[in-house]
Amino acid sequence: QVQLVESGGGLVQAGDSLRLSCVASGRTFRAYAMGWFRQAPGKEREFVAGISWNGGNTYYADSTKGRFHISRDNAKNTVDLQMDSLKPEDTAVYYCVADWAEPCRVVGKAEDYDGWGQGTQVTVSS
Repeated sequence: QVQLVESGGGLVQAGDSLRLSCVASGRTFRAYAMGWFRQAPGKEREFVAGISWNGGNTYYADSTKGRFHISRDNAKNTVDLQMDSLKPEDTAVYYCVADWAEPCRVVGKAEDYDGWGQGTQVTVSS
């Protein structure tokens, strides 16, 4: 099993930046793909960004492309999400996810991912 712990959420104003981090433990980190999902109140979880096992490939949702950047450090077992130019519609609980069945995965549905963190709240005020 993999334990995923997110940090870095908070309350910011529109246009600000925020950096989320996720630390993984329990399995060989470099052996699986990672990603971020989010869920706003009353909405389904949606894919935000994904990164392959070695960081060589990434993918972003259209709503975050050009503003968010996903990266990973396999030596530290961490995956980060740098979020710039935040908008009120980015307000959601953000989840770190892991897929050890498909280490090259860069995008997927919620059910494609094997491990989930507990989530961290991001609130963007207008």
